[in-house]
Amino acid sequence: MSTARRISVLSRILNGHKLSIHKTVSNSDGAVITRQYSSKGGKITIGDVSKELKVPKQPAYVPCNYIGDKGLSQETLAHLRWMLQKDVLHQDIFLIGRPGPLRRTIAMQFLELTNRELEYVSLSRDTTESDLKQRREISKGTATYLDQSAVRAAIEGRVLILEGIEKVERNVLPVLNNLLENREMQLEDGRFLMAAKRYDKLLEEHSKEELDGWKLVRVDEDFRVIALGLPVPRYTGNPLDPPLRSRFQARDVHNLSFQAQVSALQESHPSADPSKLSQLVSCAHALLSPESEALSLPDFPTDSLQAAAKLLELFPNMSVHEAFLRLYPYQSFLAKEGRSSVDEVLNSFRIKPIDATTSINEINPVSQNLLSVSLSSGGAQSRVEVVKGQSLPRSNSPGFIETPYQSSLIATLLQSHCAQDLCLIGPKGCGKSVTVQRLADLLAYETEPIILYQDMTSRDLLQQRTTLANGDTVWRNSPLVTAAVEGKMALLDGIHRIHASTLAVIQRLVHDRELQLYDGKRLVRHDRYEKIKENNKMTDEELANAGVLPIHPSFRIVGLAEPPVIGGSQGQWLSPEMLSLFLYHQMRPLSMQEELHVIGNLYGGIDGPLHKVVEVAHHLRNSADQTIQSLAGSFSTRQLLRIARRMKSFPDENVYDAIQRACLARFLPSMARQALDSALSEVGVQPVPHSEAAGLTCEINEEQVTIGNTVINRFKTTSKSKVPDVLFFDVPQHLAVLEWLMQDFELGEHLLLVGNQGVGKNKLADRLLYLLNRPREYIQLHRDTTVQTLTLQPTVRDGVVIYEDSPLVQACKWGHVLVVDEADKAPTHVTCILKTLVESGEMILSDGRRIVPHTDIRAQRKLPGIIPMHPNFRMIILANRPGFPFLGNDFFGALGDLFSCHAVDNPSQASEIALLKNYGPDVPEEIILKLVRAFSELRTMADQGLVQYPYSTREVVNIVKHLQQFRDEGIASVVRNVFDFDSYSQEAKEMLVTTLHKHGIPIGTKPTSVSLGKEYPLPRVKLSGQWKSYENEPQTLEISERNIKLKGAVKLPKSSHLLDRIEARSSSFSEQQFYWSLPLVEPNVVADAIVKMETDKINTGNDILHVLIANPSILFSMKYNDEYIEKLELRNLIESTRGIYPTMSLASLGGKLDGCLLIFDETTSKLAIVCPDTTEGSQVLLRTSITDKAGQISLSFLGKTAVQWRMKGDFAHENWAVLYESGGNNVEVLNVENMNVFAFEVPFEIQDLHLVSKDKWLAEDTRRNKYLLEKLNPQDEYPRSIRKISDNSQTLLGPISGSANVELSPFVLNKALGQSITAPNRLLSSRDTHAAIAIGFPELTGSANDIYSWPRVQSNYTPPNAARRSSGNQPDKPIFLPKSGQIVQAVPKWKVPKDIRPAMGVKNPGSPSAFMEVTDLLFDKLRYIPVPEPRTISPYTAWLLDTLDVPVKVAETSNEGLVTVDAGGTVRLWETGVANLERSMSEWKRVIGSDPSNIQVTIEQPSGKDVSSPKYGKIDPTGDPHVGGNTWAGGTGGRDTAGLGGKGGPFRLDAGHPVYQVSQEEKDAVPEHIKKAAREMGQKAFQERLREIRMSQYDANLYGQFSDAVHRQVKSLRVILSSLQAKAKERQWMRHQTTGELDDSKLIEGLTGEKTIYRRRAEKEPELGAPQQKPKRMKLVVDVSGSMYRFNSYDGRLDRVMEAAVMMMEAFEGHENKFQYDIMGHSGESYDLRFVDKTTPPSNNKERLDLIKTMHAHSQFCMSGDHTLEATSLAIQSLAKEDCDEAFVIVLSDANLERYGIAPERFGRILTSDPRVNAYAIFIGSLGNQADRLTAKLPSGRAFVCLDLKKIPQIMQQIFTSSILSSKSS
Repeated sequence: MSTARRISVLSRILNGHKLSIHKTVSNSDGAVITRQYSSKGGKITIGDVSKELKVPKQPAYVPCNYIGDKGLSQETLAHLRWMLQKDVLHQDIFLIGRPGPLRRTIAMQFLELTNRELEYVSLSRDTTESDLKQRREISKGTATYLDQSAVRAAIEGRVLILEGIEKVERNVLPVLNNLLENREMQLEDGRFLMAAKRYDKLLEEHSKEELDGWKLVRVDEDFRVIALGLPVPRYTGNPLDPPLRSRFQARDVHNLSFQAQVSALQESHPSADPSKLSQLVSCAHALLSPESEALSLPDFPTDSLQAAAKLLELFPNMSVHEAFLRLYPYQSFLAKEGRSSVDEVLNSFRIKPIDATTSINEINPVSQNLLSVSLSSGGAQSRVEVVKGQSLPRSNSPGFIETPYQSSLIATLLQSHCAQDLCLIGPKGCGKSVTVQRLADLLAYETEPIILYQDMTSRDLLQQRTTLANGDTVWRNSPLVTAAVEGKMALLDGIHRIHASTLAVIQRLVHDRELQLYDGKRLVRHDRYEKIKENNKMTDEELANAGVLPIHPSFRIVGLAEPPVIGGSQGQWLSPEMLSLFLYHQMRPLSMQEELHVIGNLYGGIDGPLHKVVEVAHHLRNSADQTIQSLAGSFSTRQLLRIARRMKSFPDENVYDAIQRACLARFLPSMARQALDSALSEVGVQPVPHSEAAGLTCEINEEQVTIGNTVINRFKTTSKSKVPDVLFFDVPQHLAVLEWLMQDFELGEHLLLVGNQGVGKNKLADRLLYLLNRPREYIQLHRDTTVQTLTLQPTVRDGVVIYEDSPLVQACKWGHVLVVDEADKAPTHVTCILKTLVESGEMILSDGRRIVPHTDIRAQRKLPGIIPMHPNFRMIILANRPGFPFLGNDFFGALGDLFSCHAVDNPSQASEIALLKNYGPDVPEEIILKLVRAFSELRTMADQGLVQYPYSTREVVNIVKHLQQFRDEGIASVVRNVFDFDSYSQEAKEMLVTTLHKHGIPIGTKPTSVSLGKEYPLPRVKLSGQWKSYENEPQTLEISERNIKLKGAVKLPKSSHLLDRIEARSSSFSEQQFYWSLPLVEPNVVADAIVKMETDKINTGNDILHVLIANPSILFSMKYNDEYIEKLELRNLIESTRGIYPTMSLASLGGKLDGCLLIFDETTSKLAIVCPDTTEGSQVLLRTSITDKAGQISLSFLGKTAVQWRMKGDFAHENWAVLYESGGNNVEVLNVENMNVFAFEVPFEIQDLHLVSKDKWLAEDTRRNKYLLEKLNPQDEYPRSIRKISDNSQTLLGPISGSANVELSPFVLNKALGQSITAPNRLLSSRDTHAAIAIGFPELTGSANDIYSWPRVQSNYTPPNAARRSSGNQPDKPIFLPKSGQIVQAVPKWKVPKDIRPAMGVKNPGSPSAFMEVTDLLFDKLRYIPVPEPRTISPYTAWLLDTLDVPVKVAETSNEGLVTVDAGGTVRLWETGVANLERSMSEWKRVIGSDPSNIQVTIEQPSGKDVSSPKYGKIDPTGDPHVGGNTWAGGTGGRDTAGLGGKGGPFRLDAGHPVYQVSQEEKDAVPEHIKKAAREMGQKAFQERLREIRMSQYDANLYGQFSDAVHRQVKSLRVILSSLQAKAKERQWMRHQTTGELDDSKLIEGLTGEKTIYRRRAEKEPELGAPQQKPKRMKLVVDVSGSMYRFNSYDGRLDRVMEAAVMMMEAFEGHENKFQYDIMGHSGESYDLRFVDKTTPPSNNKERLDLIKTMHAHSQFCMSGDHTLEATSLAIQSLAKEDCDEAFVIVLSDANLERYGIAPERFGRILTSDPRVNAYAIFIGSLGNQADRLTAKLPSGRAFVCLDLKKIPQIMQQIFTSSILSSKSS
């Protein structure tokens, strides 16, 4: 039978009961017994059990008014009869049962019936032996012992009630064992308690004086103990100690039966609707049935039914559902299944919610303690009399804006106020405090705010010990007790934080309005107090002397709490015991309209930006995404009001910035930040680009301080010494932060600054106070900060405890600014006491004094113990960011919305550079820039979890200070001051060195590390012949001119990509300077590259590199020093022909068109002008034979070579270019500025055209004849005549491949030729020469031009794959560097000298893709510089590299540098000029620095032991760690043996102990023969290990291919996994210890001589009954479908899956106690392939290899198809059923879902189908941009594209941190 059906049957049974009260019950024998009770004649009889009564010695201690006038039920009488039996038998009693007051009520009724005096102790975890036996007090300078409850009860014959047996710590209650068993106890003062019979027997033989002299004390024979406890382990607590349990007689006090419960309710509330009472009781009993217990539902608080019945009686129109919710707010603490079960129960009893609004009509005073209140609910009116406070009702509450929802909520709170104490549950910042304050104002209550915190003790809650001026110890009432006596409303703020056993001490106060205090006083409910006075004819004075005080009838308790964490092992505070304490109300955040109403009334009209902020807040609150919901807590109503106040005062506030600051978005986990940005985008909030506030200045004078547009008056103070004054440099970012802080400070806000270490939080706070001239008080928090030490510093002086004001109290007194540093280091429950101070201006100090607002009436009356808070008091809280690696407490999460929050980040690069220049004015700016960029990337890596330490500005400042002081030291050695911390972590060191090298900081590089290109001698120069043009007559060309037009302008899409520049000279010096990669995708092909240089061509930093991409057409533009690459998509302008050999060229325009480019597509003969700055482009409509393809077709039919138009842009900077017909005879000169064309024909077929100058061009025909084109007249714009050149050097030169258009300087010319010649010249390059020089050409054409050449030695070598290799289009033209006398051209790697030629077909990392041949005429050298292969090689790029001869484009940069762009999109900058290289090398060596050579003293600390020979070592059976020596295997930091961190051992052996590492230098000093022996021994052990796991060498190598590829990622992931559990291992303070550190809260106990006054740190054992710490669970769902195998050769996706599986298995090894994982797969055949089960994870490499082999084989042979959705759904469903701490499903797949018709929306719904499981998809394979498109359609933060497994650790960290954030919000 299902649970729901059982509940339904039960409900029918209960509904069928007739209401009747039975006067008889049947005993076990079946006889009917009538039970009566009476107390006449000093005798009590219950049924058949009787006992004589005695007159109490202190009648005021006898419980009163517990029985009432209507008698007791038969069930209660049965319990009382049994108790009387036990009393007659002199046996102690243990009443066990469900939580609630029933057991205590029965005990009190028994004491009232038997006329017995009471001693009551409420037990908690803070109860100690002194609370039970004797406590020392100091009186008149003498320490004396005072008897406590147990001893007093024993001596005086009272009944001792011990409530909460399960809450007291173990080994405390056994102190009572002998007293319980034998009625004996040895007391601390030397007395001995003795059983009555034995004492009386001694008294017969000895006198009373003798016994007193022996310190014997008689235990009264009427002494009894009644213990009240809960059954453990069903409920949380400590189980009964067997010896203690054996001394009690137990009685199960179960709840009243259905009939008895209904009868009791009807008797006590006759006006209540019986049907409603029946429904309510039926529902309660159904929830207590065994069927409901099986669902693990918390017990329904049946003892609170009286309060619900009273509500139904007072408010007849109240629905049963509403009454039920106030007793059992199940929607707040039950998960979905639990809520459904309760809903089924309610439906079965026809209990439906009724939407009725309750409101207060009027409130009128009736008497001193009563108000008459008229309420309406659902149209019905009710008038009730309610208890009022002791002040006057206040119709208006300052700062409270009434909304219909809050008015209705206050009305319902008032209803509950009529029946019982209440608790208001609501999210942080929703307005709970202000709502309750409004209720208090209406009811004329004075409130007593009491902040509850986690380590609060029961003493803190009731009474604290202190000393008088004479040193006597006394007890001081707590605010709660004061409120009870004075009739105030006690606000218990933070019920969710306090420990349950601590709050249990007020159960009697809540239920019975009675309390027994630590000093022996008793507080009694006012009606019982009056009854005691009346019955015993006692006066108030007599009762006061007896320690009995009345509780004021107006006293009320109101609890404030945040909702429980549903489903979490922590944070589920709403336990069955807690349910029995209050009537509960749930408060939701205000709706958008309600919040707008409140804001509008407080701050006037609501403008667009503010409305948008409120809209965003509600969008976050209403989101179904848990990650987004977790952010909503930062946008509470309180926070929105703060933002509104700021926007009202500073209307220029940016919406995006206000939202980012409110939730500290800068420090959110990556996924949460992405989710926030997506949410903001959905509501139309976009980031506003911020320009660096370079113009922001700070002006200060005696009266005012001005930053930007903010002007604030400076404070006048006499405490000048407390105004901080620190060294501070005004940098733009810090000034902007200071302006924000000043604005908030002016608005009266308290500030919270959160950031990493070393970002300047303290400096900003101090600078702000200096600018404002405000005195500062400073306090630094730490792990051991307590609530007491935060407010007061207790000290003992002359035997008296003196409380000295902490900086906090002093700041409150004098109006100073309190700076609280390291706020995250103190426990959150400690800092939470700041809440009332910030919120209401009140705080109660440890010595009883109270801080109140200066406007408070108590402050104005100058009452003793009242400290008025100065109106100028402010707080500035400084805290580190939450999370790893700080591992502090989340101060922002706990109290963030109380403060104006500011994220203090490291300065931007511009601001940091400005700051560092102030610290190091003489440090070169280039060095500062390197440091700033390197540290900026390290910080980004820290955010991603790739490095552990978040490097800050503080470290950079220290480096710059060092460089400023010691200018001769190289940066490479100085940065070690920071990074030597990481030198012993190989992984961290590698990552740091890589990053620093990337930015040009050559840490670890030696000055001898030089890797320049290989040099060869240049062949000797020869006079090759002459050119004679004067012998031939010039021929005039017919020139036609026409105008051209532009096709309409096209707006081109533009985007930016990060320019990740890497310095190439960090590890060694070479010609290469920098390199970076373009964001290419397949099948992009690099078509051309050109550099736009400045006029002077000196500063390369101003060069703009343009790279043209084909397939499709894209233009990338970038400056070398910029942070971003600009991408311009040209597909709407030029559609490049698909193919691998693009034929497109670029030319850079100038003048009026400066910054624009000409793009010519030789395949389609289309010409376009593109302006990257304006992102516009236009096609040039040439309308000539250029666009006529018919001619080409006809030529092909005639068997002639097809012509191709080409462009020459040598003089494009003057806005003209030449188009010529290669293979034809047409030439056109395009004037872009005038938009006209000059066209002519030449009388030959053009092979090539060289613009040797503006006026003269050199042409070469297809037969290798040369022609000179020149002007006829000087005024001609372009050449108009042509003459043939007679050439007798043709056979030596070969075809000319290029020509310079400027001449060599005389120095270079003479040095190159080795003779003195002064003449015009041109440097040439040809096929058969390295270089050639034409003397006198082209100016001196009237005479012969000598041709000098350096002949090229031809090689006959042919590469193996020559048949399929191609040069693509024409080979790239050579680059001429006239100042350096160099010609540079890219050559295939097989055309270089044999000794440097790479082996063809062999691929090694960093092998060259081509070479640059540098012909240096100045030094007669030939140099070959290897161009490395692209940084990332896709299969497509690899094919290009294998196909093209020269997969590199070369262009010239300023200062005769070079830039290359290879087929993979890697851009590299080069220097080849010798002079430039010498300057750069000199600077490079200066940056590296050198160790000082004249140091006289060298201190070394070797181990002092030499290595001998490697050995395994002994195995220590104890497993103890060993450091040093050469004896034990598995030791660390030693020598010879197998272990870790030492030297000379054969192999590494991890025994699981901390590692002590010897230095690398000491390891390097091990002799070579010992190293060799160690290697041999290590190999032998390795082979042995392989045999053990049956793994061959081949298998080991095969596994290594996968393991080595992810080795670093495994280590990174293990760091992340370790960090997740690091904080959980933190020890806690254990109190009540006999050794350790003195506990400040127990100073007085120390004075009196107690021993348990210490505390110490220890790993706290989990509380018995507390939820077990469960492991995190993960399912890795891998795609092993056929497509993974099919496309593995394309992008390696299957390899990545197997590598990812290896990474997970190796990373999680050793973390099995915290993380359990499965690996399951899916394919076309199945969606449930089990590869790894959590119970048997692979334990060695062999098992892991077998697993990935299985995965590979399945993918190869399985059927096609896809089961991604089914596998994901199965994984989520199965994990949802498991009981674990957190559940993760990671789906590793390709993005090939479209092929199978799977919609992304379906996949997204499955990923988010169960909130208990965090499911994510990682796409590791993609055809084109499949994965990006798919990710965009999936829920935000649920999908990742990872085509590089290096990103897996970052993605895993994002997943873990986002789940932590979500769990906080749930």
